[in-house]
Amino acid sequence: MEKLMRMKLVTIFLVLFGRVSNIAIAQTTNPAYPAVFAFGDSIFDTGNNNNLATLSKCNNPPYGRDFYGGRPTGRFGNGRVLSDLITASLGVKDTLPAFLNSALSDKDLPTGVCFASGGSGFDDLTANSQGGVLTMGAQLNFFQQYIAKLKASVGPEKASDIISKALFIISAGNNDVAFAYSFTIRRTMLFNVYASTLVTAGQNFLKSLYQLGARHVWVMSTIPLGCLPAARTQVGGPLRLCVDYENGLAQMYNGMLSAGVSSLKASLPDYDLKFVDVYTPMLNIIHNPSASGFQNVLNGCCGTGTFEMGAQCNMLTFQCPSTAAYFFWDVAHPTERAYQLTVAQILQAQNYDLTSYHISKALHPLNVSSLSFNN
Repeated sequence: MEKLMRMKLVTIFLVLFGRVSNIAIAQTTNPAYPAVFAFGDSIFDTGNNNNLATLSKCNNPPYGRDFYGGRPTGRFGNGRVLSDLITASLGVKDTLPAFLNSALSDKDLPTGVCFASGGSGFDDLTANSQGGVLTMGAQLNFFQQYIAKLKASVGPEKASDIISKALFIISAGNNDVAFAYSFTIRRTMLFNVYASTLVTAGQNFLKSLYQLGARHVWVMSTIPLGCLPAARTQVGGPLRLCVDYENGLAQMYNGMLSAGVSSLKASLPDYDLKFVDVYTPMLNIIHNPSASGFQNVLNGCCGTGTFEMGAQCNMLTFQCPSTAAYFFWDVAHPTERAYQLTVAQILQAQNYDLTSYHISKALHPLNVSSLSFNN
C-alpha cells in the first residue's frame, strides 16, 4: 500500500510539475562525447606552456582576471579559452585541464585533457623557433603517454571505448601563417607551396590520431589573422585597418585545409572528420561589432592594445575596465566573450540547440535565446 501511495504521489508531481521535471532531465542528459582532447596552439592551450623553456607563456596576471578565482592559469586570455568553452558546451566538464599541469589527477583523465601549446603549428619550425614550445609531434607523444595512464586507471577496454567515442579538437596553422611565414626562412617559399606542406602535415597528424583510436575530430580553421591588433599595428596604418593580405593568406590556407580534411575523410569512411570554420564567425563579429555589443575590435584590452602580449601584459600596464566590450584581450588573442560568441556560431552551424542546458550555461551571461547570426 505504501509503495502504491508513493507511485501515485510521483505521478501527481509529474503531472503538476512536468515542466520542472523536463528541465531536470535536460540538465542531466549525458553528453554525446564522454571526453574532449585538444591539440594545437594558444587558442586551445590551457596551461601546458607554463613550465616550458619558452617566452610564449602567460601565467602572470592580469591574464585570467575573469577566470575562476581571478587567477592566471597559463591560458592566453582573460578567462576560459575556446577549448574550455567547447568542452563545457558539450556537457563534458566546465574546463579542460592541461596535461602538463602538475595538479592533474587520475579522476581528470577519463573526461579528457589539453595537449595544445601556445605558439605551435603544423610546421615544426614554428614551435622550435620559440624555444620549448611543443611541436604537434611532441603533443602526440604526450597523448600516447596519456593513453598508458588512462589504461592503468580505467583498464584497456574502457580506455579504448573512451578514446573511440571522444571528440578531438585541433587548432593549428595560426602561428604557421602569421609567424613562420613572416619571420622565418619559410618566407622564401611561395605561400601556396608552404600551405600545401602544412595541410600534408595536418593530414599525417590526423592519420596518427586515427591509428591511436580517434574517430571524431573537429579541425579548426585559422582566426582572421589580418584583424589581430598585432597585424593592425604592423601594417594597418593610422586607421588600424584589417590587413587584407594577411587575411588572404589565412583564407587560402583554410580553403586548402578544408579540402585536405575532406580528402582524408573520403579515404577513411569511419572517420568522423569535420572542418570547422572559425575565421568567418569571428570576421563577421569584427566587421559588425556593435551588433554583438563590442565597442572595440581594433585593440587589445591589456595596455595600449597595440603590442602587449605575454610578459608585456602585466599588472603595471593599463587594463580596459570591461573585457566584455573588447573582442581582443591582448594583441593576438580574443576575450572569453569573443570566444563564447564564436562557439555559439560554430555549434549553431552544426545544428546544436543553443538553448540547451549545457550550452546556455557555458555561454552565460549571453542570452542565447536572443542570439542572431544572420550576417
